[in-house]
Amino acid sequence: MSWGIELWDQNDNLAIHTNRGIDALDKYANFLRDRVAIETEYAGKLRRLVKNYQPKKKEEEDNEFTSMQAFRNLLKEVGDLAGQREVVSESLQLQIIQGVTLLSKTLRDDRKKCLSDGAMLQQNLSTQLSSLERAKRNYEKAYRDSEKAVENYKKADMDLNLSRAEVERYKTIMTSKIQQSDDAKNEYANQLQKTNNLQQQHFSILLPAVLSRLQELDEKRTRGIREFIIGAAEVESSVAPIIARCMEGIVKAGESINEKEDSFKVIERYQSGFTPPTDIPFEDLSKLDPDSLQDHYSNSMSNHLTMRGTMSANKIKKRVGIFNIFGSNKEDFSDLPPNQQRKKLQAKIAELQQKIAQETNARDGLMKMKIVYETNSSLGNPMTVEGQLNESEHKLEKLKIDLKKYQGYFERANQAQVANNSPQANRNQLQNGHRTSRHSNGSADDHHDEGDDQPDDAGSLSRSGSEDNVAQIQNGHNNNNNGSSASPESGLGTSHTSLPGSGQGSANENAIGEDAYFETEVEPLQPLGTCRALYPFEASSEGSIPMNEGEELQVIEIDQGDGWTRVRRANDSNGWDEGFVPTSYIECTLYA
Repeated sequence: MSWGIELWDQNDNLAIHTNRGIDALDKYANFLRDRVAIETEYAGKLRRLVKNYQPKKKEEEDNEFTSMQAFRNLLKEVGDLAGQREVVSESLQLQIIQGVTLLSKTLRDDRKKCLSDGAMLQQNLSTQLSSLERAKRNYEKAYRDSEKAVENYKKADMDLNLSRAEVERYKTIMTSKIQQSDDAKNEYANQLQKTNNLQQQHFSILLPAVLSRLQELDEKRTRGIREFIIGAAEVESSVAPIIARCMEGIVKAGESINEKEDSFKVIERYQSGFTPPTDIPFEDLSKLDPDSLQDHYSNSMSNHLTMRGTMSANKIKKRVGIFNIFGSNKEDFSDLPPNQQRKKLQAKIAELQQKIAQETNARDGLMKMKIVYETNSSLGNPMTVEGQLNESEHKLEKLKIDLKKYQGYFERANQAQVANNSPQANRNQLQNGHRTSRHSNGSADDHHDEGDDQPDDAGSLSRSGSEDNVAQIQNGHNNNNNGSSASPESGLGTSHTSLPGSGQGSANENAIGEDAYFETEVEPLQPLGTCRALYPFEASSEGSIPMNEGEELQVIEIDQGDGWTRVRRANDSNGWDEGFVPTSYIECTLYA
């Protein structure tokens, strides 16, 4: 079917239709531009979303949890998804919108030319029709004039009153008019033939050709819209597999979350290594002095629940943690719970070992290079490597020193963990979110979350970080002149005759080396009462002392709920033995 044949008389409507078609194409191009703007904005917002929810530096430690790792993987997949939306936007812009714009411009130019050609053809036909109409009117006028001239001649010929000359004049006029009529007739016939030929050619050849061209460009527009719509869909389909893989990655990230593993990692991160407090013993108030009954009850509850010190000589003294006798330097992570301290130290040791291995490889490479340069000086000057080699040796030596230092920290942390089995270590409890450690001066050291070490008024025990002292601590010996049996590991310290500043020699005075700590005097605890041993007791752990049945001892610290009472007795060296005995093995009589 052809517009030139079927729609030969609908030129104006076809012009309107083709114009609307091209406007529809332009409308589709505008739709694609808005779509591209949305895709670009969507991709940009997705990227900003991913950036805003990226884990902060302070949250990096949470990356070990599977849920956080899954969230980071999700953010990565969403970022890839944003990239694919950008690909869609760019492809639509370059492949589709430019094609639509070019096609629209081409169609408008072709349509304009077609309409111009059609208008010219119509103008030619109209001109010919006007010529035909003019020739017809001339023929009609000439024919009427010739008929009138013939009629006038016949009347003159019949009129006997007219002369022969006048009759001849009418005859001449008649002949002229007849000739003019014949010429007009011939001209009319000629114009009619030309008009018919042009009209036939116009409606059968020329106009159909123009309308066919309009049909072609309209079909080209329609076909272009189809191809562009399919092309836009193919652009989207081309990224669909990648988007599907992004979705699969998100699903995989979700499936990787393991709640049990995260729970175990929470235990690993926050496990302190401390043992829970033991049962609170029953206190028989009938055996206490009625006057001090209320005070005793209040003191006992305060000691167990909220008090961060020990009642001694009617004063509250802060305790100094027994596991901080090696110093309060935070590079050994001593402000952390035991398990976390060991974990941090292990990580630090592994990091140093890795650095040592890398630096060793670098040094070996420099040494080989130096040997090659010494063998063949044309390759290079050995002295240029000498400086780098010395610097590498210096770094390696420093790393080894640091490794040895942290290995020492790790060994001490392990020793401190072993000491948790003693009655003194069992008294390291969590009270109101703080860890309290018992010392010989009856004070307590609160380890806050920030890890700040606050010494009490009496100060902390001095302690060297040398290997000799560590060995002495492990063996439960204390180098003092009065032969006290209390060991530093038990937290009992020394007697009042062997404390620093008392005139007696101490190994602590000569133990200050690389890890130096402050020395202060420690006041002896005032007795709170006396006690009598109900049963014999053999000391089986560090911090405890033996006693015989019926033996009288001084009570210097009451039971704080862990089943142990701290007592003191005189020894044969004019000194004092201090330690812990089971509360159930003694009968106490406290001072009022």
